Amino acid sequence: MHTILKGKGKDVVIGIDKPFVMIGEKINPTGNKKLAAALKEGSYDFALELAKRQIAWGAEVLDVNVGVPMIDEVEAVKKIVELLVANVDAPLCIDSNSPQVLEAGLKATPGKPLVNSVSAEEKSLSAILPIVKDRGAAVIGLTIADGGIPKTPEERVAMAGKIIERAAQIGIPIEDIIIDPLVMTVGSDSKAAQVTIQTIEILRREFGVNINLGASNVSFGLPDRQTANQTFLAMAIQTGATCSITDPIKLGQTIRAADLLLGKDDFAMRYIKYFRAAEKLKEADAVKA
Repeated sequence: MHTILKGKGKDVVIGIDKPFVMIGEKINPTGNKKLAAALKEGSYDFALELAKRQIAWGAEVLDVNVGVPMIDEVEAVKKIVELLVANVDAPLCIDSNSPQVLEAGLKATPGKPLVNSVSAEEKSLSAILPIVKDRGAAVIGLTIADGGIPKTPEERVAMAGKIIERAAQIGIPIEDIIIDPLVMTVGSDSKAAQVTIQTIEILRREFGVNINLGASNVSFGLPDRQTANQTFLAMAIQTGATCSITDPIKLGQTIRAADLLLGKDDFAMRYIKYFRAAEKLKEADAVKA
């Protein structure tokens, strides 16, 4: 099953038989004081800088979130999307809990974008799915129930089924739904990663859908988060995850290595090309420093 996203000049195909797709996470003011300040000032050049840097490091899709208190998010998402579209070809993922922000971002985005996200909560399903349908977009479905995040793989898969069923009722095809089985921190629950891995296994078997991860959540609160994130992501890719909203600078080489070892990189060409490009980027960063 393939999920096809389209940017101004680039198509990205997500599928179990394709290389893993990195969705760059950095255009998000949460935890980024510099970006938050820029958005408050109505300045979007730093967001464009983040976009270009992520693409240089291998991001094929860009997540766009303008969630800053006390700003006009509808106007901000429109302007930032217009700037990105004028300068990069990558498909965009419009990231917001607000239907109004999603509509504005999607309207400004050419091609076939991705929406982040809808959950299995009734309020979310009724508000977000019609927007996705009207725009002809794809959507990430979070396995969250009205009572919160389910604890077992079976309950999470049931929430995925609910999203898929409701989407089908209004004409959204299953290939345009990417399920996120959710990753919780192993620092508070040592079984959290295994629950996610088991959920991926069942999702692949029952629905065959594409699967997204926010992999860095697994290590929250722990030392040496990078090692834990890399290990978990490699395990998830082996199990059937096909894309991730992630930091390509930190996890790009791990992802390329996973593709190589899973036979998705003939003659290691992508792996070698990525390594060489990353070395040049590191040298350039060292010169700037």
